[in-house]
Amino acid sequence: MVRFRFQDMEIWQMAIEIAGKLFDIADGLEKKRLYRFAEQLRAAGMSMSNNIAEGSGSNSDKEFCQFLNIAHRSTFENANILILLQRRSFIDQATTDLLLEDLDHLCRKITNFQKSLK
Repeated sequence: MVRFRFQDMEIWQMAIEIAGKLFDIADGLEKKRLYRFAEQLRAAGMSMSNNIAEGSGSNSDKEFCQFLNIAHRSTFENANILILLQRRSFIDQATTDLLLEDLDHLCRKITNFQKSLK
């Protein structure tokens, strides 16, 4: 079976796991007819793993770091969306807290991985 480089990366595995949780929230938002929130959450959720995957195909570490920077920034976008959703009572505090912890952990892992490439 063919495997891409990114599939073995812990940061990609974490990002795809978090994205799944964000998609679950987005599914619930759609049931409440909050389509724009759901769409934005899915896009930002995919951006993390997409940029790690795309960057892993780069020809240089410098270029890969640029993609990792975008993935890193997407974690902040997701955190912001979750905080907004919680403040509007669309998701509960416990869910928000758990996902913010996951996003923070991923952020730190991405940063450490970037440092290893420099």
